[in-house]
Amino acid sequence: MTMDDTGIAMTLDGYLDDETVPGSPHETSARFRLIISPTDERADEMVMPCTATTPALAAAVLHDLVPGDQLRVTGYLRLPRTPDEPIWLDVTMLEILWTAPLTPAADNTGGLDAETIADLTDLFEDLDLVDLTRAVLDNTQPQDRARVTRALDDVLGDIPVSGLEDLDP
Repeated sequence: MTMDDTGIAMTLDGYLDDETVPGSPHETSARFRLIISPTDERADEMVMPCTATTPALAAAVLHDLVPGDQLRVTGYLRLPRTPDEPIWLDVTMLEILWTAPLTPAADNTGGLDAETIADLTDLFEDLDLVDLTRAVLDNTQPQDRARVTRALDDVLGDIPVSGLEDLDP
């Protein structure tokens, strides 16, 4: 880190905390919050307010990022000069290290297009869960059957299997 007239130069890795917001009416700047967690201890986490002030960077922040994305941001830490001023990072470079998984869409398709849903329906339509369960249990060691049955039960619902009462711990 170095200090100059523009602030303290630094690079930070973290996760996008929430939706990004425009910093100006014409979207020539953007604001976002970065969760920084240098250790596995929650007490060490902090939320860094960030601002992207170049139009190209603001467009990328506003239209390409989703909450949960892991980012590496480089910029200048701006310290408050008065008690009512905020602290923030003036971002000059941004790199997406990892993209967060898509969240389910409002139409409850899980973000999948119609063709993918049709393909998945075709794939699972002929799946016989009773045969699948029987095949899994037939290939399971006797000492592991109770545990495997409970795992299948958690995934598929109640599975009627006899002879396991004596195996429960």
